[in-house]
Amino acid sequence: MRITLGAAGVVLIAVGLFHLLPLPGLWGVVVGFAGAIALHDVVVGPLVLLAGLLVARLPDRAVVRGALITMGALTLITVPVLLRPGPPPNPTLLAQPYGLNLLICLVAVAVVAVVLVLVRRRR
Repeated sequence: MRITLGAAGVVLIAVGLFHLLPLPGLWGVVVGFAGAIALHDVVVGPLVLLAGLLVARLPDRAVVRGALITMGALTLITVPVLLRPGPPPNPTLLAQPYGLNLLICLVAVAVVAVVLVLVRRRR
């Protein structure tokens, strides 16, 4: 069964590569993926490990971890839109101040986390 699934995976990868190779701009996609992997391994991974070490000794670490995960997801979703060079292809894409809205969301998550920690400590 394992060999069959492995062979099916290799065939699907080959089919995907067959359809990707003729596309123009493929090199840019490859460089983008390689950059994303390098960014994750060099920056994001160590930061997550460091945050985990710092949070591990806190009494309410579950709330803090949840807040950090939520903040990280919000940031990862928003930052590519903010850092895209040039004008947006769709003028309505950045109709709102995404930077300010991201900051408001991050502060809201932090406030909710602090309130949850305070409520848990009062009990």
